Amino acid sequence: MIVCKRCWVKGRVQGVFYRASTQEQALKFSLTGYAKNLPDGSVEVLACGEAPAVAALCDWLWQGPLHAKVDKVECNDYQSSVPERFTTG
Repeated sequence: MIVCKRCWVKGRVQGVFYRASTQEQALKFSLTGYAKNLPDGSVEVLACGEAPAVAALCDWLWQGPLHAKVDKVECNDYQSSVPERFTTG
């Protein structure tokens, strides 16, 4: 079953390759969506794909890349058309 989750990641997540690392993980899980920086210093992630793979990425968001320090991850179900690929913005 294909599901989508929209997540907001707060902490030290900009300038530490968080978006690129998220894209790398998403592609490993065969997910589509995006990761983009927000003006408040957080990162927004949309992940769509098989439910177990989306759940695995949502768990990974708490870790992030080596220099990230994640304080909070909030994920919600997202109802929309499924993107064709995973991008960073």
